[in-house]
Amino acid sequence: MEKWMVYAKKADFQGIGRKFGIDPVIARLIRNRDVDGEEAIQSYLHGTLEELPSPWLMKDIGKAVEILRTKIAENKKIRIIGDYDIDGVTATCILLKGLRYLGAQVDTCIPDRIKDGYGLHEQLIDQAAEDGIDTIVTCDNGIAAADEIADARHRGMTVVLTDHHDVPFRDSENGREWFIPCADAVINPKQQDCPYPNKNICGAVVAWKLIWALYEKTGIDKSEILDFTELAAIATVGDVMDLQGENRIIVKHGLRQLASTLRPGLQALIRVNNLEGAEITAYHVGFVLGPCINASGRLDTATRALALLCAEKREEAEKLAGDLYDLNQSRKAMTEQGKERAIEEIEIRGLNKDRVLVVYLSECHESLAGIIAGRIRELYHKPAFVLTKAENGVKGSGRSIEAYSMYEELVKCSDLLTQFGGHPMAAGLSMAEENIERFRKRLNENCTLSEEDLIPTVMIDVPMPISYLTETLIEELKVLEPFGKGNTKPLFAQKNLCVSKLRIFGKNRNVAKMTLTDANGIWKDAVFFGEADEFAEFVSMHDTISVTYYPEINEYQGRRTLQVVIRNYC
Repeated sequence: MEKWMVYAKKADFQGIGRKFGIDPVIARLIRNRDVDGEEAIQSYLHGTLEELPSPWLMKDIGKAVEILRTKIAENKKIRIIGDYDIDGVTATCILLKGLRYLGAQVDTCIPDRIKDGYGLHEQLIDQAAEDGIDTIVTCDNGIAAADEIADARHRGMTVVLTDHHDVPFRDSENGREWFIPCADAVINPKQQDCPYPNKNICGAVVAWKLIWALYEKTGIDKSEILDFTELAAIATVGDVMDLQGENRIIVKHGLRQLASTLRPGLQALIRVNNLEGAEITAYHVGFVLGPCINASGRLDTATRALALLCAEKREEAEKLAGDLYDLNQSRKAMTEQGKERAIEEIEIRGLNKDRVLVVYLSECHESLAGIIAGRIRELYHKPAFVLTKAENGVKGSGRSIEAYSMYEELVKCSDLLTQFGGHPMAAGLSMAEENIERFRKRLNENCTLSEEDLIPTVMIDVPMPISYLTETLIEELKVLEPFGKGNTKPLFAQKNLCVSKLRIFGKNRNVAKMTLTDANGIWKDAVFFGEADEFAEFVSMHDTISVTYYPEINEYQGRRTLQVVIRNYC
């Protein structure tokens, strides 16, 4: 069951259309994305990298710059400790390339997902001390590692922390208490007293801002700073940041840079995925290129993905890209098997009655828990945690819905967990195996989600007849790109459409092609991706259907035809 609702945001769409030379429909779509006022609209349509906030607005960035400049001048050993996902790997690459360019004696350590787990751990501090490391720079982690950072400093190491995850807190009688690690510099825009205006940048952008400030202080040309834009864009899309304001500008310009990238590793990854010469979109980063980068840290070691991003020779890049592509194919098959097992567990045990789903898949590869949790959330429209057996107890990942702040709910269960961290929409955790059932019950006892919260809402931008569609309008829709979280692809709708010439295609019968005709006899080609047999059965039982859709140009064998892509139907 779904709720279909139409945005009701008001503005002078005709006036905006005239002023900016766009169709009033485009003006309405922009307003629906909470872009209001001429300055904001101008930035949305024509925003440049010059508009990005100064890195010097970050709390402690000046302190970090002075520390690192001194360490570089003194030739001290610096170690970057990153993370094994797409954000952590790109952040590590940015810091490594940037610090090496400045002449630093620097190396990297990306934790092993299975052996080390997420973020800073005691064994990584031990190894750094054994290797004579003077300074640790974290990226995409560290804000929840207060004990480990205190240990590193106690051993005489300097620690510069860069992260974007939520700052740990505790609710007490005196209000909320925040816990900031005692690093020598803490760069994280989510600190309460950090004046940086965008609190929702990814870890790679935080790392980029540090290199940006270092380059500026050293007098390095701006073009060298902006050379990292494509990596920042990949991380922003891959870590599912809201594509609004600064993030949207970074991704918009980064994708253009990516299409003609000079990095051998990215060139090879584009080639192996048959995207050479194609227009690279946020979709390709999120669902084609990004998963290959992530597959390294999931099924092997993320150092392969880092090596790809840093590769300087075509031969090396080609081999690494091929390896990552093959790993991702394996990951896809394992994910599908894990999803089916999770659904079976939920249905057999009656867990589908819970408002927060907790599924224990003891044999599942722990690196796939988050992806499977996301699939389960989409299927049931409920917050979902998938737990797997680990070396010391149980590890898991969660994916949430908009009405449920996953990180805050984990705080209420912290006594049952050995470690946790994350965002409102996603989190990671570990616990003793015997605590699983208590964890599931506690989450559901604390849960305040209403039945209304658990009904998926389909937000329609414009109830627009298919007769309004033209190739010109579809071309104009491109000004709204890149699409993603916070700047979703527009959704249109029309009622009372007749379906004819319905055909089903695909090995899994997951594509339905047809013709849609309105009451005036205007028709358009249409396609539906999903359970095509269910769709056909629904059509056979109704004279007309209502659909939500997005229009696109279908190019096949040199022919261009306008078609409607159906998203929802009733």
